Amino acid sequence: MDKWILKKHWERLQPRLTPYWFLLPALIMLGLTVFYPALQAFFLSFTKFEYDLTQPPVWIGLKNFQRLFRDPIFWQTFRNTFLYLVYVVPVLVSLPLVLAILVNRQLRGIHWFRVAYYTPVVISMVVAGIAWKWLYADNGLLNQLLQMVKLPSVPWLTSPDLALFSVMVVTIWKGLGYYMVIYLAGLQSIPQELYEAAAIDGSDGIKKHWDITVPLMRPYLLLVAVISAISATKVFEEVYVMTRGGPNHSSETLVYYLYSKAFSELEMSYACTIGLVMFLIILGLSVIRLGLEQRSVKVQSGNLP
Repeated sequence: MDKWILKKHWERLQPRLTPYWFLLPALIMLGLTVFYPALQAFFLSFTKFEYDLTQPPVWIGLKNFQRLFRDPIFWQTFRNTFLYLVYVVPVLVSLPLVLAILVNRQLRGIHWFRVAYYTPVVISMVVAGIAWKWLYADNGLLNQLLQMVKLPSVPWLTSPDLALFSVMVVTIWKGLGYYMVIYLAGLQSIPQELYEAAAIDGSDGIKKHWDITVPLMRPYLLLVAVISAISATKVFEEVYVMTRGGPNHSSETLVYYLYSKAFSELEMSYACTIGLVMFLIILGLSVIRLGLEQRSVKVQSGNLP
């Protein structure tokens, strides 16, 4: 009787377990490549594990965090990352929308303009960084153009005041096409009848986009804002290729500082501490993103004013 009950219970339970059997290989891979290393990094942030990596980690509690808060280079890189958020994110939220509006037209050859704007996205960041490094060089194209109009050369990548902003330009140039496509998908879902009705009411030209496009694109604007903010906190390739964090840490970001501590100086435990702080920052941005998305859904459904 007990065996019959267990058999019936298993027959009822088996259809519910079937999806998890299909997910099991992916969960094992995630566990080995993501979850276990993340837990190990969390443990190492409370230990001393550096230089001679053949020795086991030594538990030191919160000393790495105390060192982190007294580290002036960490705060410099944190400031640089914050400046990335302040300057890059607003541009990547607004300018791709303008480009999407320009290419969202039924004109001959408009597909070629879309391809031209999207081309930087498919270019490797390493290749883009090398190309822009040549443009920014002392005898590069930009300085040659300045000399042609009798203006002095600009130390784009060697000036502490300009290096970070020069790298920001590359990040913006590389991301414009990606976010433009997101906006383009949203624009093509807006009925043309709304623009025609607005034109009858006297809302035409730029005003129609302010009255219709921007309000209806609000969920996409929030999505791009949070995605670009998360990406800005993880900037690494352009800094590595173009400046190596210099001069004097003026263009160094949190990810590059983590990389230099882990692989150049072999301070693994301190690098894990920096990574934990970065994880908390990105987690906070992700929570904000989810909150904004849920709020936008409620606003669209009429549950919120």
